[in-house]
Amino acid sequence: MIIYNITCSVDIDVADEWLLWIKNEHIPPLLKSGLFENYKMLKVLSHDDDKTLSFALQFYAKGLENIEAYHHNDEMIKRYGDKVLTYPTLLEEA
Repeated sequence: MIIYNITCSVDIDVADEWLLWIKNEHIPPLLKSGLFENYKMLKVLSHDDDKTLSFALQFYAKGLENIEAYHHNDEMIKRYGDKVLTYPTLLEEA
């Protein structure tokens, strides 16, 4: 199992709107695509910045080819610009 982890740093002023958008509009089509089997969304508790919130989105795929087939959705950039910064990481269950 490969985990595509995306850490998102979200400005507080758009955090509530972003959470609704990510859960209701961004994630469902990714799951329907068949590229990812499941996901988790986690709030980063060790984050200590009073201007942003951090979240880790973890998408579970059977193999790297699924993640490579995923074309990043530019919609988040169009909607939020630099108010949401993302840091992708690939992980593998050991």
